Amino acid sequence: MKFILLSLSLLLVSCGEKKTDANKESAVLEKTESKKNNWVSIFNGKDLEGWTMKISSYPLGENFGDTFRVVDGILSIRYDGYGPDLNNRFGTLYYDKRLTDYRLKVEYRFVGETAPGAPEWGYRDSGIQFHGQPPNTQKLNQPFPVCMEYNFHGGNGKDDRPLGALCVNGIFVEFDGAKNTTTCIPATVPRTFHGDQWVTAEIDIKDGEITHFVNGEEILSYTNPSYDPNNETAKTLIVDGDTSVKGGYLSFQSNSHPIDFRKIELLEY
Repeated sequence: MKFILLSLSLLLVSCGEKKTDANKESAVLEKTESKKNNWVSIFNGKDLEGWTMKISSYPLGENFGDTFRVVDGILSIRYDGYGPDLNNRFGTLYYDKRLTDYRLKVEYRFVGETAPGAPEWGYRDSGIQFHGQPPNTQKLNQPFPVCMEYNFHGGNGKDDRPLGALCVNGIFVEFDGAKNTTTCIPATVPRTFHGDQWVTAEIDIKDGEITHFVNGEEILSYTNPSYDPNNETAKTLIVDGDTSVKGGYLSFQSNSHPIDFRKIELLEY
């Protein structure tokens, strides 16, 4: 009888432990799944709360020409207030929070005509800038921040003009096992989008690995961003000799062509 009772007790303990382990595993999975779906909209659809603009030749926070505006729930970048010449007045719309590891998802479209006086490359060109320098460190006449960029290109209706290249300013990355030697690295999977159609662009950043997606398809991947010590502005961002880029500010360009954003969502890891 004692043997039977002891065996029953051990069985109950074993079942209890398995149940506890199963509960723990379930809780971990639930937490992981919850985090996976914890997307946050960082554009409220009403105004530019949480965002700060910096346009070349104007102080931080001055929205010259109503460049950045919200109309009918859409964040629009326009140049109708610039007169006959853009005159290199490129701009940046910064999200106010510094970010490290995250996934960003935006829906955008090009519309209208390129601003008068824009550079030739400005036709249907824009981008998401990330791991950028702090907004308050951008100089008055500095056109673009030290950053990496997921470059947007729009097609002209007939020619291939792929989007999704990585362009860098004051930063190096490793691509195909080597440090980049060019300013821009084209997407390894070329995709061109013509007209004013909405496109979904995503960037995934985790532990130094960065991946670009378009409409859910992976198009480019690279690793280990680091500051260029020979770039005067980038040099000021190096701390104690450590050139690695571990985070920074997210922003959108105003550089020549009208563009709309209707969704800007963030998932922090």
